[in-house]
Amino acid sequence: MWLSESQKFGVAFTFGGCLFFLFGVLTFFDRALLALGNILFLIGLLLIIGVQKTLNFFTRPTKRRGSVFFCLGLVMILSKWTFTGFVIESVGIIALFGDFFAVVVQFLRSLPVIGPLLSHPAVAPYIDRLAGLRVLPV
Repeated sequence: MWLSESQKFGVAFTFGGCLFFLFGVLTFFDRALLALGNILFLIGLLLIIGVQKTLNFFTRPTKRRGSVFFCLGLVMILSKWTFTGFVIESVGIIALFGDFFAVVVQFLRSLPVIGPLLSHPAVAPYIDRLAGLRVLPV
């Protein structure tokens, strides 16, 4: 599947949003970096899947609670309640995107350096439990 030009920009915006969000956490919850990360992430999501599909995703009955927590956390971050907003927004992110964690872990395991670390017998059970992967007994 080939990405259109706007979807390529969307991937870049989403990656930048995640990067700024990570930098915001690493700089002890810097409000500006967290807010910029959220905005870039949402713009990237809009460019990747489109406005209508984004609205459908956030208003889906199973995702409404996550959407409310995500938006409430974003508003709190913008209102200078950075740490509390981050915690509430994190709950929303897990509720919204928790289904994708297993896909992300499987992708990371296919990478050269990170893959062997995540597949190590001492680490793999914890990563599988975090991602919600079902491990079949051998």
